[in-house]
Amino acid sequence: AYFTRRDASLDSATLRAQLLGRLPEYMVPATYVGLDALPLTQNGKVDRKALPAPDMDALATAIYQAPSSVLEERLAQLWAEVL
Repeated sequence: AYFTRRDASLDSATLRAQLLGRLPEYMVPATYVGLDALPLTQNGKVDRKALPAPDMDALATAIYQAPSSVLEERLAQLWAEVL
């Protein structure tokens, strides 16, 4: 998700925590990109092509959580076999 900062102290972790308090987890974006301003087209719409790509490396290392139960371990084994 892209967001603009009114307050310089706002960071992705704070924003995510606030959203988790108000939305179901499946509706909360996994990655965030803070911008000073959204790039606009000549028509005043957000120029999606000019938006920077999210840092996918940070996403891959930050979200992994090991299986915490026997059921989760078994499901992980099954998916590993399938993939």
